[in-house]
Amino acid sequence: MNRLEETMSSLVASGGKGLLPYVTAGLPNVATTERILAALADAGATAVELGIPFSDPIADGPVIQSSFTRALDRGVRVADILAAVARFRRTHQMPILAMLSYSIVHRLGVERFLARAAEAGVDGLIIPDLSLEEAPPVAEKVAQAGLCMPMLVSPLSGPDRRRAIAALSTGFVYYMSVTGITGERAELPPELVENVRDLRAATGRPVVVGFGISTAEHVRRVCSVADGAIIGSALVRRIMEAEDAGASPDAIVQTAADAVRDWMTGLRA
Repeated sequence: MNRLEETMSSLVASGGKGLLPYVTAGLPNVATTERILAALADAGATAVELGIPFSDPIADGPVIQSSFTRALDRGVRVADILAAVARFRRTHQMPILAMLSYSIVHRLGVERFLARAAEAGVDGLIIPDLSLEEAPPVAEKVAQAGLCMPMLVSPLSGPDRRRAIAALSTGFVYYMSVTGITGERAELPPELVENVRDLRAATGRPVVVGFGISTAEHVRRVCSVADGAIIGSALVRRIMEAEDAGASPDAIVQTAADAVRDWMTGLRA
């Protein structure tokens, strides 16, 4: 098992719950991203989704789209991001999942990208635009590289498709709380608890919920049935707002860590 599999297995065995924040790589710059990763690990985050900026967002709402634009305008490159992960690995063992478009993987070459990601210390990939029908050969190569590949389950997916996606997923199954794009929401769908409970029971896999989660109360509700919660837009927004306010790198890193500590109170409620 790699770091993500070990972490999720231990979490489930102990009855614990996890928080998996999402961070845009290169925001506000790669050096600060690296420091944010370390701060979130020290704050107790279960794992981090590291978003690799892409010019044509897939399911990303306006906040993450804006963060991608900033990072790309500043010249962030995949090589820079992987180098930052490698430096992070010298001191921390928190699992990191790269969340990215399959276009990036394909353009660099699947085997070549996977080898570079594994060497840097990435533990898994989340590829939102890789369909179930196209996923099996990629999943096989991901496994051969020693990485995990959680796949996304939509609320609109039927029972058979949900089970097929879960069977192909490794590390955990990523359940989308809502259809459409990412972004903060005041309320989560009333059917979320039942859907997650059914998915977990039907598949026997750890289930982590993302899309729309933005408060400690959301985390509490989600983790009443799921094994973990993902917060993305709410954290990225705080980082961008701190930068726009002229905050120093130290203050931006602290802003991210404080937000994650606050959301983690939902795990203990």
